[in-house]
Amino acid sequence: MLPLLLASSSTYRRELLSRLRLPFVCSSPDIDESHRPGEPAIELVKRLAEQKARALAASHPAHLIIGSDQVAVLGNRIIGKPHTFDKAREQLLAASGASVTFLTGVALLNSQSGACQVDCVPFTVHMRTLDEARVERYLHAEQPYDCAGSFKAEGLGVSLFQATEGPDATSLIGLPLIRLIDMLLAEGVQIP
Repeated sequence: MLPLLLASSSTYRRELLSRLRLPFVCSSPDIDESHRPGEPAIELVKRLAEQKARALAASHPAHLIIGSDQVAVLGNRIIGKPHTFDKAREQLLAASGASVTFLTGVALLNSQSGACQVDCVPFTVHMRTLDEARVERYLHAEQPYDCAGSFKAEGLGVSLFQATEGPDATSLIGLPLIRLIDMLLAEGVQIP
Protein backbone atom coordinates (compact mmCIF):
# COMPACT_ATOMS: atom_id res chain seq x y z
CA MET A 1 0.00 0.00 0.00
CA LEU A 2 1.17 3.50 -0.80
CA PRO A 3 1.63 5.68 2.30
CA LEU A 4 -1.38 7.81 3.25
CA LEU A 5 -1.14 11.57 3.56
CA LEU A 6 -3.93 13.74 4.94
CA ALA A 7 -3.71 17.15 3.25
CA SER A 8 -5.03 19.04 6.25
CA SER A 9 -4.06 20.61 9.55
CA SER A 10 -7.56 19.98 10.96
CA THR A 11 -7.61 18.10 14.25
CA TYR A 12 -11.19 17.04 13.44
CA ARG A 13 -10.16 15.38 10.17
CA ARG A 14 -7.13 13.79 11.80
CA GLU A 15 -9.32 12.24 14.51
CA LEU A 16 -11.79 10.94 11.93
CA LEU A 17 -9.11 9.38 9.73
CA SER A 18 -7.49 7.71 12.75
CA ARG A 19 -10.73 5.71 13.18
CA LEU A 20 -9.70 3.62 10.15
CA ARG A 21 -6.58 2.43 12.01
CA LEU A 22 -4.36 3.02 9.01
CA PRO A 23 -0.98 4.72 9.37
CA PHE A 24 -0.94 8.24 7.91
CA VAL A 25 0.88 11.54 8.13
CA CYS A 26 -0.49 15.07 7.83
CA SER A 27 0.69 18.09 5.92
CA SER A 28 -1.13 21.34 5.41
CA PRO A 29 -1.47 22.48 1.78
CA ASP A 30 -1.10 26.14 0.89
CA ILE A 31 -3.86 26.96 -1.58
CA ASP A 32 -6.18 29.84 -2.36
CA GLU A 33 -9.57 28.80 -0.93
CA SER A 34 -11.50 31.69 -2.47
CA HIS A 35 -14.99 31.11 -3.79
CA ARG A 36 -15.15 31.88 -7.52
CA PRO A 37 -18.00 34.16 -8.68
CA GLY A 38 -21.04 32.08 -9.60
CA GLU A 39 -19.42 28.82 -8.50
CA PRO A 40 -21.96 26.40 -6.99
CA ALA A 41 -21.10 25.29 -3.45
CA ILE A 42 -20.83 21.63 -4.53
CA GLU A 43 -18.27 22.51 -7.21
CA LEU A 44 -16.37 24.71 -4.75
CA VAL A 45 -15.81 21.95 -2.20
CA LYS A 46 -14.91 19.37 -4.87
CA ARG A 47 -12.43 21.78 -6.49
CA LEU A 48 -10.81 22.70 -3.18
CA ALA A 49 -10.58 19.09 -1.99
CA GLU A 50 -8.78 18.14 -5.19
CA GLN A 51 -6.54 21.23 -5.11
CA LYS A 52 -5.48 20.44 -1.54
CA ALA A 53 -4.47 16.92 -2.56
CA ARG A 54 -2.69 18.06 -5.74
CA ALA A 55 -0.83 20.83 -3.89
CA LEU A 56 1.14 18.16 -2.00
CA ALA A 57 1.69 15.70 -4.89
CA ALA A 58 5.12 17.00 -5.92
CA SER A 59 6.49 16.87 -2.37
CA HIS A 60 4.90 13.47 -1.69
CA PRO A 61 5.40 11.22 -4.71
CA ALA A 62 4.03 7.67 -4.47
CA HIS A 63 1.42 8.56 -1.82
CA LEU A 64 -2.34 8.35 -1.52
CA ILE A 65 -3.22 11.94 -0.68
CA ILE A 66 -6.55 12.80 0.92
CA GLY A 67 -7.97 16.27 0.44
CA SER A 68 -11.20 17.55 1.94
CA ASP A 69 -13.12 20.79 2.14
CA GLN A 70 -16.45 21.75 3.65
CA VAL A 71 -18.98 24.55 3.48
CA ALA A 72 -22.30 25.03 5.20
CA VAL A 73 -25.23 26.33 3.17
CA LEU A 74 -28.16 28.16 4.77
CA GLY A 75 -30.81 29.03 2.20
CA ASN A 76 -28.80 30.21 -0.81
CA ARG A 77 -25.89 31.49 1.26
CA ILE A 78 -22.59 29.80 2.04
CA ILE A 79 -21.70 30.29 5.68
CA GLY A 80 -18.17 29.62 6.83
CA LYS A 81 -16.28 29.53 10.08
CA PRO A 82 -17.40 32.39 12.28
CA HIS A 83 -14.04 33.00 14.06
CA THR A 84 -15.74 35.27 16.63
CA PHE A 85 -18.49 35.05 19.25
CA ASP A 86 -20.60 37.74 17.53
CA LYS A 87 -20.48 36.07 14.10
CA ALA A 88 -21.23 32.66 15.65
CA ARG A 89 -24.25 34.10 17.47
CA GLU A 90 -25.45 35.68 14.22
CA GLN A 91 -25.05 32.38 12.31
CA LEU A 92 -26.89 30.30 14.91
CA LEU A 93 -29.77 32.76 15.25
CA ALA A 94 -30.11 32.86 11.45
CA ALA A 95 -30.23 29.03 11.41
CA SER A 96 -32.89 28.85 14.16
CA GLY A 97 -35.74 26.61 13.01
CA ALA A 98 -34.11 26.19 9.60
CA SER A 99 -32.06 23.55 7.82
CA VAL A 100 -28.33 23.86 7.21
CA THR A 101 -26.76 21.63 4.58
CA PHE A 102 -23.10 20.75 4.94
CA LEU A 103 -21.32 19.90 1.71
CA THR A 104 -18.07 18.03 2.20
CA GLY A 105 -15.77 17.51 -0.74
CA VAL A 106 -13.34 14.61 -0.59
CA ALA A 107 -10.54 13.71 -2.99
CA LEU A 108 -8.13 10.78 -3.06
CA LEU A 109 -5.13 11.36 -5.29
CA ASN A 110 -2.65 8.63 -6.16
CA SER A 111 0.41 10.82 -6.68
CA GLN A 112 2.22 7.93 -8.35
CA SER A 113 -0.36 7.21 -11.07
CA GLY A 114 -2.04 10.64 -11.13
CA ALA A 115 -5.48 9.03 -10.68
CA CYS A 116 -7.81 11.19 -8.62
CA GLN A 117 -11.25 10.35 -7.25
CA VAL A 118 -13.39 13.31 -6.20
CA ASP A 119 -16.86 13.49 -4.68
CA CYS A 120 -19.15 15.61 -2.50
CA VAL A 121 -21.18 14.20 0.39
CA PRO A 122 -24.12 16.28 1.67
CA PHE A 123 -25.47 16.18 5.21
CA THR A 124 -28.38 18.27 6.49
CA VAL A 125 -28.98 19.47 10.03
CA HIS A 126 -32.48 20.63 10.95
CA MET A 127 -32.04 23.12 13.76
CA ARG A 128 -34.28 23.60 16.77
CA THR A 129 -35.88 26.97 17.32
CA LEU A 130 -33.19 28.85 19.22
CA ASP A 131 -33.39 31.98 21.32
CA GLU A 132 -30.51 34.32 22.03
CA ALA A 133 -29.98 33.09 25.61
CA ARG A 134 -29.67 29.46 24.52
CA VAL A 135 -27.28 30.37 21.70
CA GLU A 136 -25.08 32.42 24.02
CA ARG A 137 -24.99 29.63 26.65
CA TYR A 138 -23.94 27.18 23.97
CA LEU A 139 -21.24 29.48 22.55
CA HIS A 140 -19.76 30.15 25.99
CA ALA A 141 -19.73 26.43 26.76
CA GLU A 142 -18.16 25.14 23.53
CA GLN A 143 -16.63 28.10 21.64
CA PRO A 144 -17.03 26.55 18.15
CA TYR A 145 -15.50 29.49 16.31
CA ASP A 146 -13.39 27.28 14.02
CA CYS A 147 -16.42 25.28 12.82
CA ALA A 148 -18.57 26.04 9.78
CA GLY A 149 -22.10 26.67 10.99
CA SER A 150 -20.92 27.63 14.49
CA PHE A 151 -21.42 24.30 16.26
CA LYS A 152 -19.57 21.08 17.03
CA ALA A 153 -21.76 18.14 16.06
CA GLU A 154 -19.48 15.76 17.94
CA GLY A 155 -20.03 17.74 21.13
CA LEU A 156 -22.72 19.84 22.75
CA GLY A 157 -23.78 21.22 19.36
CA VAL A 158 -26.07 18.22 18.97
CA SER A 159 -28.34 19.84 21.57
CA LEU A 160 -29.20 22.47 18.95
CA PHE A 161 -30.48 19.87 16.44
CA GLN A 162 -34.05 18.81 15.81
CA ALA A 163 -32.97 16.10 13.35
CA THR A 164 -30.24 15.17 10.88
CA GLU A 165 -30.23 13.43 7.52
CA GLY A 166 -27.57 12.21 5.18
CA PRO A 167 -25.61 9.19 4.01
CA ASP A 168 -22.61 9.66 6.31
CA ALA A 169 -22.60 11.47 9.67
CA THR A 170 -18.79 11.79 9.59
CA SER A 171 -19.17 14.18 6.65
CA LEU A 172 -20.74 16.65 9.09
CA ILE A 173 -17.49 16.71 11.07
CA GLY A 174 -15.39 17.25 7.94
CA LEU A 175 -14.29 13.95 6.37
CA PRO A 176 -16.85 11.52 4.90
CA LEU A 177 -15.33 8.21 5.93
CA ILE A 178 -17.83 5.96 4.16
CA ARG A 179 -17.08 7.56 0.78
CA LEU A 180 -13.35 7.73 1.56
CA ILE A 181 -13.33 4.00 2.33
CA ASP A 182 -14.86 3.33 -1.11
CA MET A 183 -12.04 5.38 -2.66
CA LEU A 184 -9.35 3.62 -0.63
CA LEU A 185 -10.75 0.19 -1.55
CA ALA A 186 -10.62 1.19 -5.23
CA GLU A 187 -6.90 1.87 -4.69
CA GLY A 188 -6.41 -1.60 -3.18
CA VAL A 189 -6.20 -0.53 0.46
CA GLN A 190 -7.44 -3.23 2.80
CA ILE A 191 -9.81 -1.98 5.52
CA PRO A 192 -9.78 -3.31 8.20
